[in-house]
Amino acid sequence: MKSALTPRRRARLSRLGPNLVLIAAALFFAAPILSTARQALQKVPMPLLTWGTATDKWTLEGVRRIFDEENFWPTLQTSLQLALATVVVTLVLLVPTTLYVHLRLPRARSLVEFLTVLPYVVPPVALAAGVAAFYRANARWFFNWSWSLVPFYVIMALPFTYRSIDAGMKAIDVRTLVDASRSLGAGWTRTFTRVLLPNLASSLVSAAFLTATVVLGEFTIAVTLAKRTFPTFSFEYFGRDPQGGVALALLTLLATTMLLLGLTVLTRPKAQRSRRSRRPHPPTGMSS
Repeated sequence: MKSALTPRRRARLSRLGPNLVLIAAALFFAAPILSTARQALQKVPMPLLTWGTATDKWTLEGVRRIFDEENFWPTLQTSLQLALATVVVTLVLLVPTTLYVHLRLPRARSLVEFLTVLPYVVPPVALAAGVAAFYRANARWFFNWSWSLVPFYVIMALPFTYRSIDAGMKAIDVRTLVDASRSLGAGWTRTFTRVLLPNLASSLVSAAFLTATVVLGEFTIAVTLAKRTFPTFSFEYFGRDPQGGVALALLTLLATTMLLLGLTVLTRPKAQRSRRSRRPHPPTGMSS
């Protein structure tokens, strides 16, 4: 009996470390969210918070005041439009570029990956200030254009979008699919639209959602270029109404979480189908 229980105890001890790490990570992320929710929904100052007052003065007044702000809906609409435009521009630029690198310039992949990491190296405020100084003197119309933020957002999203699309192309073996489609008589347009895009659907959806979250959370470039977007409104609103600003941050966090959940739901069936297709089938004639 003792020898039979020893492997069980070893298995339990081997799972203890990963479980503790998961619990610590969950607490690390859950504690700030719970604190934000309390500050947004409870009108009890932190010094007065005790076990006796933990259930007092909970209200949705802070959330309701957000929707009464006259700049809430216009700035949200502006950011959503910028997010949609950024997603379209990003996919139109990166999908053909990544495909060309995979098929014709495989040795240039390391260079392209390095270039897409540059937005991490160059501070956004330096990028915005430098470009603004150039366009103020040479093309003020572009600086005053409401869509002038789109190129900046495309650059800021490059580290996420390129790697998502690149990973999708690595997973489907682009060269084999293109060669097979071309050998069957399909042109480049038909190969791209009927063969590659359906197989890249999950990675394209991932890139689109990641780009949208970058746009909806970017503050530095918008405030440097004096643009009225949802992040700049959130910052200004927090200065006027701290509880309402915390409630707005909570709503933004929940909306971002819903975007990520939507990403998971949209990409999971494709992954499950690919896993099932890779399972070895029993030889014909064998009974199950």
